[in-house]
Amino acid sequence: MVNKIDSRTLRDMSYGLYILTSHDKDYLNGQIINSIIQVTSSPVRLAATINKKNLTHELISKSKVFAVSTLDNSTPKSFFQLFGFMSGRDVDKLAKVRHKEGISGCPVILENALSAIEASVFKEVDLGTHTVFIGNVIASEVFGKGRSLTYRYYQEALNGRISENAPTYIPA
Repeated sequence: MVNKIDSRTLRDMSYGLYILTSHDKDYLNGQIINSIIQVTSSPVRLAATINKKNLTHELISKSKVFAVSTLDNSTPKSFFQLFGFMSGRDVDKLAKVRHKEGISGCPVILENALSAIEASVFKEVDLGTHTVFIGNVIASEVFGKGRSLTYRYYQEALNGRISENAPTYIPA
């Protein structure tokens, strides 16, 4: 039996907002992600959940690497339009933002970012519509001080909407 889920209960959970990137040789892409967590401390591992429809999923599956840039609370709403509601199949997102190549070959977003972490995929878990990529952290860098952007702030202060491909999307 499936009970009705009140989406407010899920919004009460604490999430950050990040840009997750990957590559396939010279092809670069990135997307907004809120479902990423540190899962172990020794070795340091991250788990990132990505919708199988997303180009970034395809790139991680091929390259077996990803990078995550932590966004600052001052990130403008327009930034989310590019990374959350446009497809890398149609738009070269990385041509529009400051970034650099990380040691993994992934683009590391510098614009609006406090820090970045790069990881190599250790394991993949198939969840049907999404895959959890578990990665060993191979590099990290701090760019500046600030306050990490939260999902709640994005939704309430910036009146941000949720992409249908997001793991936290629940139809009305």
